[in-house]
Amino acid sequence: MNLHPKLPRAFTWTLCAGLLAAGAAFWPIAHGAAEPALAVPAPAIDEPSTASTETAVVAGGCFWGVQGVFQHVKGVTEALSGYSGGAKDTALYQSVGTGQTGHAESVRISFDPRVISYGKILQLYFSVATDPTELNRQGPDVGSQYRSVIFAANAAQKRVAEAYVAQLDKAGVFSRPIVTRVDPLRGFYPAEGYHQNFAALHPDNGYIAYNDLPKIENLRRLYPDLYRPKPKLVSESGGTE
Repeated sequence: MNLHPKLPRAFTWTLCAGLLAAGAAFWPIAHGAAEPALAVPAPAIDEPSTASTETAVVAGGCFWGVQGVFQHVKGVTEALSGYSGGAKDTALYQSVGTGQTGHAESVRISFDPRVISYGKILQLYFSVATDPTELNRQGPDVGSQYRSVIFAANAAQKRVAEAYVAQLDKAGVFSRPIVTRVDPLRGFYPAEGYHQNFAALHPDNGYIAYNDLPKIENLRRLYPDLYRPKPKLVSESGGTE
């Protein structure tokens, strides 16, 4: 059973928070030990840029946690939860949750490349935001909608991402092979408003406390120079607050 406390909202969040807290000790046994967070080496190849803003789209499990991490990163001007990989008309949580739409729960990261580079965004992604060795799952969440994938917006991003995956694999940074895909970005569709800022607004939720707050703490611990204590929130319809 995939215990994901997102739907229906009022009842399931409350019920699953208790179940998740009670069952936390069993997850490492049931699903295998996740790769620990670690300060992975920086990419040898990065994307030079003179633009004032750029975007990166990544997926690596539930978008609550990925968004939560990047909302705490200096230089990130917006981290918006959404869907990528499928058609616009199936970019709805109920549809994506079936695992049949081609979508992955994704986060669009807008950032100032004068402060943080695309390669550094990927370094944080691999280090603390996701476990890149889990195939079509992330922790308690199972299905292709939770796959690990970088959606490259252009040839430069594709080159950097593919080279970085190869670099980390060759160096044996992780104990298991990296399964993260690099796919072309064909569209990004913002998620429903109640998914936005979820980690920041619901830190006491059982799922967030067990799965996502440790990621944010790992960001603070491993990359203190990039950590922003106050998260950069977005409005439910998109746009920073």
